[in-house]
Parts: sequence; C-alpha cells; structure tokens
Amino acid sequence: MIKLTWRNTIRHPLRSGLTVLGMAVAVLAFCILRTVVAAWYAGVDAASPVRLVTRNSVSILATLPLSYLPKIQAVPGVTKVGYAYWFEGIYIDKKNFFPQFAASLPQYLDLAPELLMPLDQRTAVAKDRRGALAGRKLIRRYGWQIGDSIILKGTYFQGEFRFTLRAIYDGRDPSTDETMFFFHWDYLNEYLKKTAPELADQVGWFLVEIERPELAAVVSQRIDNLFKNSRAETITETEKAFNLSFVEMTKAILMAIQVVSWAVIGVILVVLANTMAMSARERLGEYAVLKTMGFRPRHLAGIIVGESMLLALMGGCLGLALSVPALHLFPEDVTQYFPVLEISDTTAALGLSVALAVGVLAALLPAWHAVRVGIAQALRRVG
Repeated sequence: MIKLTWRNTIRHPLRSGLTVLGMAVAVLAFCILRTVVAAWYAGVDAASPVRLVTRNSVSILATLPLSYLPKIQAVPGVTKVGYAYWFEGIYIDKKNFFPQFAASLPQYLDLAPELLMPLDQRTAVAKDRRGALAGRKLIRRYGWQIGDSIILKGTYFQGEFRFTLRAIYDGRDPSTDETMFFFHWDYLNEYLKKTAPELADQVGWFLVEIERPELAAVVSQRIDNLFKNSRAETITETEKAFNLSFVEMTKAILMAIQVVSWAVIGVILVVLANTMAMSARERLGEYAVLKTMGFRPRHLAGIIVGESMLLALMGGCLGLALSVPALHLFPEDVTQYFPVLEISDTTAALGLSVALAVGVLAALLPAWHAVRVGIAQALRRVG
C-alpha cells in the first residue's frame, strides 16, 4: 500500500511538484500572517500578573496628577509604584519610530525585572539626569553605543531633547520588547515647568506592583475609589488588560489578517482537491482492476487519501522550512513595529496540522467516488 501510494504520488512529477509548491506557498503565507498577529499580542502575553496600571478613566491619552502617587502607595496590598509618560519624539526622521517613555527612573526599572542590564550601567542612568537606556534591538538598529548623544525632536512636547545613552537592556524572556527607549521623567518635567507649566507634574499612568495576583481586583477597586468624583477619575486594570487596550485599536486590521490567512488555506484546498479529482478520474480503470484483485474499498480510499496527505505533508514541511528565512526578508520599516517576530512552535504546529487537514479534506470526494464506482462501469469508461 505504501509503495503504491508513493508511485501514484510521483507518477506526474510536474503536477505533483506544482501542487507541493502551491501548498508550500499557502503554508508559508499562513504562518507569516499568523506570526504577525501573534507579534501584536506579544506584549499582552508578556504582561506580569502582579502589575496593575492606573490611568485616566477618560482616555489613555489623558493625564493624571503626580499628587496621586503617595495615595496609591498607601493602598493596602501595594508594594511598589512607578509612573511614566508616553513621549512621541522624532529621531532624525519621522520614519524612525520606536517606543519612548519618560519614566520615574530608577524606580520604574524595579517594577520591570524582565529588563536586564549590568549594575554599573543601571547606576549610571540613575545618576545622570539626561541619561537614557535602550533595548538591544534598538541599539543594533541605529548602531548606538554607550555614551552616544541622542537627540529627539518633540512633537506633543515642543522642543529639542538631548540624552546620553547610559545603559543597554536585554530581555529576560523571548517575548520581552527590546525596542523601547527610557529616560528620566524629571528631565521632561523640569523642561515643561519652564515652557508649558500647565503640562507639568502630570503623568500618563502609574505602574503598580501588588503582593499577589489574586489581589488585583481588590486593589484596583481601592485605588479607583480613592479618586472617585475627582477631576481626574481613574481606571485601574491589570497590565495585560492595559496592553490589550492598545491592541484593540487595530482589532479590525488583525481580524482582516486572520481572515486572509484562512482564505489562503481555502484556496489551496480547492487546488489540491482539483488535483486529486483529476488523478482519481485518470485511474478509475486501475481502481477497477485493483477491485478485481481483491482490494477492498478501504484500501482504495487509503491509497487516495494517502497520496493527498503525502502531497500536503511535503508542501507543509517545505512551507515551514521557508517561513523562518522569509521573516528575515521583512524590511526594517516593517519589523520596527513588531518587537518579537518569530515563528512559534504553536504556529508551526498549526500550519502543519492545517496542511494535513487540507490533504484529508481534498481526498474525501475523489475517494468516495472511486469506492462507489462499479468495476464494469469504470472499465467501460476507460474503453
């Protein structure tokens, strides 16, 4: 049976080769599209269960007064509190985008143990008011080195901001974002006090560490109750929920990508089904002869399904093998928006499983037809 299935598979080398190539391209596209979706959710999956984020209830873009800090620190169950502000600056050109944060250094780093750096560099950042730290991927992208001067031109905060790179962090986990840029919130605040006093002493959010994950709901409610009916009411949520709120802004795009990934699989299913139907029609006479030799319907179905699955498996393996180097062909302007872009084991397993499922589904109708056709009818059609 195995030998017969293999011979049928390679009987038409060109047809089989094109079918395998088509399956490979479909699996390649499927895996890449699924990887892009997974990359958007990487920050969500990497969130810590003991970290909460307190932000303005109106919008993520609205600010909170720094005076909330001691009140949040006094809430039972809270162990550490830091704060940060989103800073949208331009480095040389607008296309050079990377996440920038004015944070309460070094306290903010105490809340992020996944950001690893040498102790001397961490100390250097803490001592230098204009000191900054950046992720390893960001360093490689621009060729920065410790001690380099980095100039960002503010957009929302007008002006030119000069920083000195004092530290480089590495991600503790594969999902840790290594494209971020941090600098002292105090430096930004001092500048705002001189140029825009109405924006001074404000933060974008508070990062709160709690004693245990199960306290998240209780602590969140306690914090929000402190500022209920105030001029700047708060919403406190888990870090995962906070990160997910950013992803939800592009939910329609992500949904479209997922639909396209499955549409690609649907197209290759039709192609493979057509290939198997052609093969089955050509071999009706052979199937009739096999029936006269004692082959049962399950044997014929096994030969057809086996051939289809073999083609799908070869195409799936080829597609998976090509997907890894294909990710490295993405231009830098695209990869800068995907801090973690790699084929996961889950995506690879899903891609191969989908390929095998396509192989089975494509063979069902031809196998059913070959099993049901009578011997005399099949031989008469060939003659």
